[in-house]
Amino acid sequence: MNELPHRVKIVEVGPRDGLQNEARPVAIEDKLTLIEMLSSAGLRHIEAGAFVNPAWVPQMADSGELFHRLRRDPAVSYSALTPNLKGFERALEAGVSEVAVFAAASETFSQKNTNCSISQSLARFEPVMEAAANTGIAVRGYVSCVAGCPYEGEVPVASVVEVARRLADMGCYEISLGDTIGVGTAAHFRRLLEAVGAELAMEILAVHCHDTYGQALTNIYASMQMGVAVVDSSVAGLGGCPYAEGASGNVASEDVVYLLQGLGIECGVELDALIAAGNFISQRLGRPSQSRVARARSGVAS
Repeated sequence: MNELPHRVKIVEVGPRDGLQNEARPVAIEDKLTLIEMLSSAGLRHIEAGAFVNPAWVPQMADSGELFHRLRRDPAVSYSALTPNLKGFERALEAGVSEVAVFAAASETFSQKNTNCSISQSLARFEPVMEAAANTGIAVRGYVSCVAGCPYEGEVPVASVVEVARRLADMGCYEISLGDTIGVGTAAHFRRLLEAVGAELAMEILAVHCHDTYGQALTNIYASMQMGVAVVDSSVAGLGGCPYAEGASGNVASEDVVYLLQGLGIECGVELDALIAAGNFISQRLGRPSQSRVARARSGVAS
């Protein structure tokens, strides 16, 4: 095991991965305010929207307008999910400086989520990667279901390694390993990262943990022990997965920052400002923040 990193990069996914599953429409003004509050709190990597078919993800239908209206901090990277070339072209038109593509390590989940096989989904990314290279746009890659699948159960580590390697070979500068249904444990993450790390540099790996079984922070800590220094999180614990019944939200950004601060690890985020951002969007959604830290600091009973 490696020593813990001195600094961790947090990729805030709440405005996209968090809000996309909300059944009730979220006003674009509230999305813009949230993103600006997150950047003011010190977050420098914010996934702000997605250029996907609005029939499948109606909550992201306003991403083009959002990027056009966003008051951008030059120190912040505002990224968007672009599953195909059409989505990439829309993102480019909106002035997005970084995009993300996603694949699954489970064949059944891939079919349910993208209506195609793993190989077919990767093939769809080839023109995206080519267009991104030609326009100087960085591409981040996601691998979902790295610990388990709601349809197939435990996912073989070898499948995760293969998908992650193919995304890296295609040109993704960073690979985020997602425990989509939150069933992973610290031991599983250590085995997973040992295997993926044998193929790819640990410096390009990130972890994306859902907290369904309450293991997200434990898994993040174990991942940092293995050398991972990039963590995805979602303000107020927003999120879930429409194709994984019962999967709770992403690990709360507030809880991750509290963990990092307690370990003396730099992340550049001001916790109270982050809590304020989470409380703001939670109030707009009509429910309490799912962050334990935010609830404790705000005097809300669990």
